[in-house]
Amino acid sequence: MEKAKLLRRLHQNIQIRMNLSKVSNEKKLQLCKIYFRTGFALLPFVWAVNFCWFFKEAFKTPSSPSYPEQQQIKNYVIYSALGTLVWILILTAWIIIFQTKRADWGAVADYMSFIIPLGKP
Repeated sequence: MEKAKLLRRLHQNIQIRMNLSKVSNEKKLQLCKIYFRTGFALLPFVWAVNFCWFFKEAFKTPSSPSYPEQQQIKNYVIYSALGTLVWILILTAWIIIFQTKRADWGAVADYMSFIIPLGKP
């Protein structure tokens, strides 16, 4: 019983709840910048997360006041969206080419395949 209470309390302390409205503008910019740079480590999913997470911060409605860091966040959000789009296009092109030309490539394609399909398409 004591162990369960301790684990529950530890879990509550470890939980990270990020609410962008409670974070300073400098911290928002810093976090957006970190996510953008992390995307260059061949992690386009991080760019997609950056775009989704900071979209409202970057493109606030005109009625809400803007802040100095907003323009930089907007740039990072746009570049993150473009990076994600480029990765999706490259990955789609690779999948189409590999699926249509795999049989023609012979052993080279077999070495790239995790499961080697039998026969020709």
